Amino acid sequence: MRPEVVQVADGTRLAACVWDAAGPPRGSVVVGGAMGVPQDFYAPFARWLAQRGWRVTTFDYRGSGQSRPASGSLRGFHADLFDWTRDYAAVIDHAQAALPHRSLYLLGHSLGAQLPGLLANQHKVDGLLSVAAGSGYWRQNAPALRRVVLIFWFLLVPIATRLCGYFPGRRLRVVGDLPAGVVLQWRRWCLNPRYSVGAEGEAVRRRYASARFPVRALSIEDDELMTDPGIRSLLALYENAPSEIERIVPRQFGIARLGHFGAFRREREADFWPLLAQWLGRFEQAQAR
Repeated sequence: MRPEVVQVADGTRLAACVWDAAGPPRGSVVVGGAMGVPQDFYAPFARWLAQRGWRVTTFDYRGSGQSRPASGSLRGFHADLFDWTRDYAAVIDHAQAALPHRSLYLLGHSLGAQLPGLLANQHKVDGLLSVAAGSGYWRQNAPALRRVVLIFWFLLVPIATRLCGYFPGRRLRVVGDLPAGVVLQWRRWCLNPRYSVGAEGEAVRRRYASARFPVRALSIEDDELMTDPGIRSLLALYENAPSEIERIVPRQFGIARLGHFGAFRREREADFWPLLAQWLGRFEQAQAR
Protein backbone atom coordinates (compact mmCIF):
# COMPACT_ATOMS: atom_id res chain seq x y z
CA MET A 1 0.00 0.00 0.00
CA ARG A 2 1.10 3.53 -0.63
CA PRO A 3 -0.68 6.77 0.28
CA GLU A 4 -1.42 9.13 -2.57
CA VAL A 5 -2.95 12.58 -2.97
CA VAL A 6 -5.63 13.06 -5.60
CA GLN A 7 -6.33 16.62 -6.69
CA VAL A 8 -9.85 17.57 -7.73
CA ALA A 9 -10.40 20.19 -10.45
CA ASP A 10 -11.39 22.79 -7.86
CA GLY A 11 -8.04 22.39 -6.07
CA THR A 12 -9.28 20.14 -3.25
CA ARG A 13 -6.70 17.54 -2.25
CA LEU A 14 -7.98 14.12 -1.24
CA ALA A 15 -6.24 11.42 0.77
CA ALA A 16 -6.19 8.11 -1.08
CA CYS A 17 -4.42 4.77 -0.78
CA VAL A 18 -3.39 2.45 -3.60
CA TRP A 19 -2.72 -1.27 -3.35
CA ASP A 20 -0.82 -2.46 -6.40
CA ALA A 21 -1.79 -5.81 -7.86
CA ALA A 22 0.28 -8.85 -7.09
CA GLY A 23 1.51 -9.73 -10.56
CA PRO A 24 0.09 -8.38 -13.83
CA PRO A 25 -3.02 -6.33 -12.96
CA ARG A 26 -6.41 -7.62 -14.05
CA GLY A 27 -7.78 -4.10 -13.82
CA SER A 28 -8.65 -1.33 -11.37
CA VAL A 29 -11.15 -1.34 -8.53
CA VAL A 30 -12.13 1.94 -6.86
CA VAL A 31 -13.82 1.49 -3.50
CA GLY A 32 -16.51 4.10 -2.84
CA GLY A 33 -17.14 4.23 0.89
CA ALA A 34 -20.35 4.57 2.88
CA MET A 35 -21.49 7.78 4.54
CA GLY A 36 -19.20 8.69 7.44
CA VAL A 37 -16.98 5.60 7.01
CA PRO A 38 -13.23 6.31 6.60
CA GLN A 39 -11.19 4.52 3.96
CA ASP A 40 -9.20 2.74 6.69
CA PHE A 41 -12.25 0.53 7.25
CA TYR A 42 -11.79 -0.96 3.77
CA ALA A 43 -8.01 -1.36 3.99
CA PRO A 44 -7.90 -5.09 4.94
CA PHE A 45 -10.25 -5.96 2.08
CA ALA A 46 -8.33 -3.74 -0.37
CA ARG A 47 -5.07 -5.46 0.55
CA TRP A 48 -6.67 -8.90 0.14
CA LEU A 49 -8.17 -7.98 -3.25
CA ALA A 50 -4.84 -6.62 -4.52
CA GLN A 51 -3.25 -9.97 -3.70
CA ARG A 52 -5.71 -11.48 -6.18
CA GLY A 53 -4.58 -9.35 -9.08
CA TRP A 54 -6.48 -6.07 -8.80
CA ARG A 55 -5.09 -2.56 -8.45
CA VAL A 56 -7.29 -1.17 -5.66
CA THR A 57 -7.84 2.47 -4.69
CA THR A 58 -9.59 3.71 -1.55
CA PHE A 59 -10.14 7.37 -0.64
CA ASP A 60 -11.76 9.76 1.79
CA TYR A 61 -14.30 12.29 0.55
CA ARG A 62 -13.45 15.91 1.34
CA GLY A 63 -14.10 16.76 4.97
CA SER A 64 -13.91 13.13 6.10
CA GLY A 65 -11.24 10.72 7.29
CA GLN A 66 -7.78 11.84 6.23
CA SER A 67 -9.31 14.42 3.86
CA ARG A 68 -10.48 16.60 6.75
CA PRO A 69 -9.19 20.20 6.73
CA ALA A 70 -5.77 20.77 8.31
CA SER A 71 -7.41 22.43 11.32
CA GLY A 72 -9.36 19.24 12.00
CA SER A 73 -12.55 21.26 12.42
CA LEU A 74 -15.57 20.96 10.11
CA ARG A 75 -17.23 24.09 11.47
CA GLY A 76 -17.88 26.26 8.45
CA PHE A 77 -16.39 23.70 6.05
CA HIS A 78 -18.25 23.87 2.72
CA ALA A 79 -19.06 20.60 0.96
CA ASP A 80 -22.14 18.82 -0.31
CA LEU A 81 -22.88 15.51 -2.02
CA PHE A 82 -22.23 17.00 -5.46
CA ASP A 83 -18.73 17.88 -4.23
CA TRP A 84 -18.32 14.31 -2.98
CA THR A 85 -19.36 13.08 -6.42
CA ARG A 86 -16.65 15.26 -7.98
CA ASP A 87 -14.19 13.73 -5.50
CA TYR A 88 -15.26 10.25 -6.58
CA ALA A 89 -14.84 11.22 -10.25
CA ALA A 90 -11.33 12.58 -9.61
CA VAL A 91 -10.29 9.30 -7.98
CA ILE A 92 -11.69 7.37 -10.96
CA ASP A 93 -9.68 9.60 -13.31
CA HIS A 94 -6.56 8.98 -11.21
CA ALA A 95 -7.06 5.21 -11.21
CA GLN A 96 -7.89 5.04 -14.91
CA ALA A 97 -4.79 7.06 -15.84
CA ALA A 98 -2.61 4.54 -14.00
CA LEU A 99 -4.04 1.58 -15.98
CA PRO A 100 -5.52 3.16 -19.12
CA HIS A 101 -5.85 -0.11 -21.03
CA ARG A 102 -7.50 -2.14 -18.28
CA SER A 103 -11.09 -2.26 -17.08
CA LEU A 104 -12.14 -0.15 -14.11
CA TYR A 105 -14.84 -1.27 -11.70
CA LEU A 106 -16.45 0.45 -8.76
CA LEU A 107 -17.14 -1.37 -5.53
CA GLY A 108 -19.67 0.90 -3.88
CA HIS A 109 -20.72 0.44 -0.28
CA SER A 110 -24.01 2.19 0.55
CA LEU A 111 -23.46 5.85 -0.49
CA GLY A 112 -20.59 4.63 -2.65
CA ALA A 113 -23.13 2.93 -4.94
CA GLN A 114 -25.55 5.88 -4.93
CA LEU A 115 -23.17 8.59 -6.14
CA PRO A 116 -21.98 6.88 -9.36
CA GLY A 117 -25.28 7.84 -10.97
CA LEU A 118 -24.15 11.46 -10.71
CA LEU A 119 -20.63 11.01 -12.12
CA ALA A 120 -19.57 13.17 -15.06
CA ASN A 121 -17.09 10.47 -16.18
CA GLN A 122 -19.41 7.45 -16.19
CA HIS A 123 -17.87 6.36 -19.49
CA LYS A 124 -14.71 5.34 -17.61
CA VAL A 125 -16.64 2.85 -15.43
CA ASP A 126 -16.99 -0.72 -16.68
CA GLY A 127 -19.20 -1.99 -13.86
CA LEU A 128 -20.55 -1.23 -10.38
CA LEU A 129 -20.73 -3.84 -7.64
CA SER A 130 -23.23 -2.35 -5.20
CA VAL A 131 -23.00 -3.65 -1.64
CA ALA A 132 -25.72 -2.84 0.92
CA ALA A 133 -26.90 0.18 -1.06
CA GLY A 134 -30.49 1.36 -1.38
CA SER A 135 -32.29 4.60 -2.01
CA GLY A 136 -32.16 5.78 1.61
CA TYR A 137 -35.78 6.99 1.55
CA TRP A 138 -36.89 6.73 5.16
CA ARG A 139 -40.09 4.74 4.53
CA GLN A 140 -37.92 2.04 2.94
CA ASN A 141 -35.59 1.76 5.92
CA ALA A 142 -35.77 -1.39 8.01
CA PRO A 143 -38.74 -1.35 10.46
CA ALA A 144 -36.56 -0.93 13.57
CA LEU A 145 -34.87 2.10 12.01
CA ARG A 146 -38.12 3.70 10.87
CA ARG A 147 -39.19 3.99 14.50
CA VAL A 148 -36.40 6.45 15.24
CA VAL A 149 -35.33 7.90 11.89
CA LEU A 150 -37.78 10.82 11.91
CA ILE A 151 -36.36 11.94 15.25
CA PHE A 152 -32.94 11.83 13.57
CA TRP A 153 -34.02 13.86 10.54
CA PHE A 154 -36.35 16.38 12.19
CA LEU A 155 -34.64 16.94 15.54
CA LEU A 156 -31.12 15.61 15.88
CA VAL A 157 -29.70 16.59 12.47
CA PRO A 158 -31.06 20.15 12.18
CA ILE A 159 -30.45 21.07 15.82
CA ALA A 160 -26.97 19.55 16.15
CA THR A 161 -25.86 20.92 12.78
CA ARG A 162 -27.09 24.42 13.57
CA LEU A 163 -25.41 24.42 16.99
CA CYS A 164 -22.06 23.01 15.84
CA GLY A 165 -21.78 24.22 12.25
CA TYR A 166 -21.43 20.58 11.14
CA PHE A 167 -22.98 17.28 12.17
CA PRO A 168 -21.04 15.96 15.19
CA GLY A 169 -21.85 12.32 14.51
CA ARG A 170 -18.74 10.93 16.15
CA ARG A 171 -19.63 12.60 19.43
CA LEU A 172 -23.25 11.47 19.11
CA ARG A 173 -22.17 7.96 18.00
CA VAL A 174 -24.32 8.24 14.88
CA VAL A 175 -22.91 7.99 11.32
CA GLY A 176 -19.75 10.06 11.92
CA ASP A 177 -18.78 13.72 11.57
CA LEU A 178 -20.23 15.26 8.40
CA PRO A 179 -20.00 18.69 6.78
CA ALA A 180 -23.22 20.65 7.19
CA GLY A 181 -23.87 20.77 3.44
CA VAL A 182 -23.50 17.01 3.14
CA VAL A 183 -25.82 16.04 5.98
CA LEU A 184 -28.52 18.60 5.12
CA GLN A 185 -28.57 17.56 1.46
CA TRP A 186 -28.63 13.89 2.49
CA ARG A 187 -31.59 14.75 4.74
CA ARG A 188 -33.50 16.14 1.74
CA TRP A 189 -32.76 13.00 -0.24
CA CYS A 190 -33.85 10.63 2.53
CA LEU A 191 -37.14 12.46 3.02
CA ASN A 192 -38.07 12.23 -0.67
CA PRO A 193 -39.73 9.07 -2.08
CA ARG A 194 -37.49 9.23 -5.17
CA TYR A 195 -34.39 9.99 -3.11
CA SER A 196 -31.73 12.04 -4.94
CA VAL A 197 -33.70 12.28 -8.18
CA GLY A 198 -36.83 13.47 -6.39
CA ALA A 199 -34.96 15.97 -4.25
CA GLU A 200 -32.76 17.44 -7.00
CA GLY A 201 -34.96 17.30 -10.09
CA GLU A 202 -34.68 16.62 -13.80
CA ALA A 203 -30.96 17.29 -14.25
CA VAL A 204 -30.11 14.58 -11.73
CA ARG A 205 -32.66 12.18 -13.23
CA ARG A 206 -30.99 12.61 -16.62
CA ARG A 207 -27.56 12.01 -15.11
CA TYR A 208 -28.66 8.67 -13.62
CA ALA A 209 -30.39 7.79 -16.88
CA SER A 210 -27.13 8.36 -18.77
CA ALA A 211 -25.39 5.53 -16.87
CA ARG A 212 -24.81 2.50 -19.08
CA PHE A 213 -22.36 0.49 -16.97
CA PRO A 214 -23.73 -2.80 -15.58
CA VAL A 215 -24.79 -2.82 -11.93
CA ARG A 216 -24.82 -5.91 -9.74
CA ALA A 217 -26.52 -5.15 -6.42
CA LEU A 218 -26.07 -7.31 -3.32
CA SER A 219 -29.18 -7.23 -1.15
CA ILE A 220 -28.23 -8.51 2.31
CA GLU A 221 -31.07 -10.15 4.19
CA ASP A 222 -30.10 -8.91 7.67
CA ASP A 223 -29.05 -5.38 6.63
CA GLU A 224 -30.40 -3.18 9.42
CA LEU A 225 -30.42 -0.07 7.19
CA MET A 226 -31.15 -1.06 3.59
CA THR A 227 -34.17 -3.20 2.71
CA ASP A 228 -34.81 -5.01 -0.55
CA PRO A 229 -37.44 -2.43 -1.64
CA GLY A 230 -34.90 0.35 -1.06
CA ILE A 231 -32.32 -1.49 -3.16
CA ARG A 232 -34.83 -1.93 -5.98
CA SER A 233 -35.68 1.78 -5.78
CA LEU A 234 -32.02 2.72 -6.18
CA LEU A 235 -31.63 0.43 -9.19
CA ALA A 236 -34.71 2.04 -10.74
CA LEU A 237 -32.84 5.36 -10.78
CA TYR A 238 -30.23 3.70 -13.01
CA GLU A 239 -33.02 3.26 -15.53
CA ASN A 240 -30.85 2.54 -18.59
CA ALA A 241 -28.10 0.55 -16.90
CA PRO A 242 -28.26 -3.26 -17.15
CA SER A 243 -28.77 -4.39 -13.57
CA GLU A 244 -29.44 -7.42 -11.41
CA ILE A 245 -29.92 -8.13 -7.72
CA GLU A 246 -28.23 -10.93 -5.83
CA ARG A 247 -30.06 -11.74 -2.60
CA ILE A 248 -27.58 -12.62 0.15
CA VAL A 249 -28.86 -14.85 2.95
CA PRO A 250 -25.88 -15.04 5.34
CA ARG A 251 -26.74 -18.42 6.83
CA GLN A 252 -26.60 -20.01 3.37
CA PHE A 253 -22.90 -19.16 3.38
CA GLY A 254 -22.38 -20.34 6.95
CA ILE A 255 -22.29 -16.74 8.23
CA ALA A 256 -24.22 -15.84 11.38
CA ARG A 257 -24.53 -12.16 10.53
CA LEU A 258 -23.48 -9.62 7.89
CA GLY A 259 -25.68 -6.58 8.41
CA HIS A 260 -24.89 -3.26 6.74
CA PHE A 261 -21.15 -3.25 7.44
CA GLY A 262 -20.18 -6.89 7.82
CA ALA A 263 -19.18 -7.56 4.20
CA PHE A 264 -15.91 -5.67 4.68
CA ARG A 265 -14.95 -6.76 8.17
CA ARG A 266 -11.74 -8.76 8.50
CA GLU A 267 -13.54 -11.82 9.88
CA ARG A 268 -15.23 -12.25 6.47
CA GLU A 269 -11.92 -12.89 4.69
CA ALA A 270 -12.40 -16.65 4.44
CA ASP A 271 -16.09 -16.84 3.62
CA PHE A 272 -17.46 -13.65 2.04
CA TRP A 273 -14.53 -11.85 0.45
CA PRO A 274 -14.03 -14.65 -2.11
CA LEU A 275 -17.66 -14.13 -3.13
CA LEU A 276 -17.08 -10.39 -3.65
CA ALA A 277 -14.06 -11.23 -5.81
CA GLN A 278 -16.15 -13.73 -7.72
CA TRP A 279 -18.84 -11.13 -8.45
CA LEU A 280 -16.19 -8.68 -9.68
CA GLY A 281 -14.90 -11.45 -11.91
CA ARG A 282 -18.31 -11.80 -13.50
CA PHE A 283 -17.95 -8.31 -14.94
CA GLU A 284 -14.70 -9.47 -16.55
CA GLN A 285 -16.37 -12.56 -17.96
CA ALA A 286 -19.26 -10.55 -19.41
CA GLN A 287 -16.85 -8.12 -21.10
CA ALA A 288 -14.88 -11.02 -22.61
CA ARG A 289 -17.93 -12.45 -24.37
